[in-house]
Amino acid sequence: MDWSSFWNVIWYTLLVFAFIAYLMVLFMVLTDLFRDHKLSAGWKVVWIIFLIVIPYLTAFVYLIARGRGMAERGQAAAVAADKASQEYIRNAAGKASPAADIATAKSLLDAGTITQEEYEALKAKALAS
Repeated sequence: MDWSSFWNVIWYTLLVFAFIAYLMVLFMVLTDLFRDHKLSAGWKVVWIIFLIVIPYLTAFVYLIARGRGMAERGQAAAVAADKASQEYIRNAAGKASPAADIATAKSLLDAGTITQEEYEALKAKALAS
């Protein structure tokens, strides 16, 4: 690589950018292929072979042909991950049942820590969840 010319540096930078962009698209496509449970294993192999043989064209065709489903599968995976993390947080925090929340609020009311209005608000919140 001849670094003496400004245009050679620009060209090299564009080549590196194109390669990194392709790698990002490739990983997105491969992730989507393995995330899609409706697509048969044979078609997955065909897509992967074409990604190796004709990389850029196949990636663009995949994005055009399956882009909408790709977004839907990505969104479903994000929702599932969020649901799993929320469930983990609830389990780790030891979230009590609504009855336990109401009992705790009642004990606070009986101890004089909260007022009747605060007790009713806590009770309504526990019953809503």
